[in-house]
Amino acid sequence: MPKLVERETAPRLSPLTAAPALAVQFFLIPLAVVGVIVLVYGGFRMLLTTERTPAELLSDVRSGGRERRWPAAYELSRLLSDSRTEQQNPLLGGAIVQAFVDSEGDDPRVRRYLALAIGRLAAPPPDAVGELTAALNDADTETRISVIWALASLGDQSTVDDIEAMYRSDDPGVRKMAVYALGSLAGSGDHATLRNALDDPVADVQWNAAVALARHGRDEGLTVIRRMLDREYVARMVTRRAESDDLLDPVSEVMVSGLQAAASLRATELRPSIEALSETDENLRVRELAIKTLDALSQSTRRVR
Repeated sequence: MPKLVERETAPRLSPLTAAPALAVQFFLIPLAVVGVIVLVYGGFRMLLTTERTPAELLSDVRSGGRERRWPAAYELSRLLSDSRTEQQNPLLGGAIVQAFVDSEGDDPRVRRYLALAIGRLAAPPPDAVGELTAALNDADTETRISVIWALASLGDQSTVDDIEAMYRSDDPGVRKMAVYALGSLAGSGDHATLRNALDDPVADVQWNAAVALARHGRDEGLTVIRRMLDREYVARMVTRRAESDDLLDPVSEVMVSGLQAAASLRATELRPSIEALSETDENLRVRELAIKTLDALSQSTRRVR
């Protein structure tokens, strides 16, 4: 007779006993792997998004490789859009101007962004305007445009004659920035350059000249401003395409500038065009601004009475 012990089967694990092992195998281990991946990814993201200091960026501008220098100059100009950057780094302005001087004949991209950075300085060093003015003859067109913008941003009246001379450029971008700068500089509205620019062969330059004159309270550009309020006309003239992050399409941008110029001049002659925009224009921002411009014109009329 077989022994009873030989008939006994091996003991079985209950489902409750096996559950922890299954959890470890099918849940906890994959979860741990995912957690490690997330931590590694997050660490790399932190390394990539850590804000670099102005000193570190300047070091890259001076001695970094070709593909590190211009991004560092761009990032430096971006940081200076926040006034706290300059306040926390009082010697930064002088260092940027010196880097701009040292960049002559080097990568034009570095020079352009350093010029923009200088233009954003609230307290530029004494030699900033002089160094920028000397760069108005730079061989690179985009650098000249950036320098003109920077001079306009700094607002030094002594640069008016030099900026006026830039209107003689063959490049429409340089001429456009020159008339923009003359509109920004106080006291430059009486210069013949802005009036001559109303007949520039490039519509974009005409528009900037009319707006610049309006900033100085001068209405010689009313005919041009009237054209700026005609969507069909502007659409034929505008060649720039809208970017994905643009708040307004290029055509509407021109019309908004025209409306702002009309409001500053209290140009009641343009009321019919403005009323039509307030009622029928396809862009909501343009319609809203047209309504505000009509309110400004009405208030001006009441004051005259």
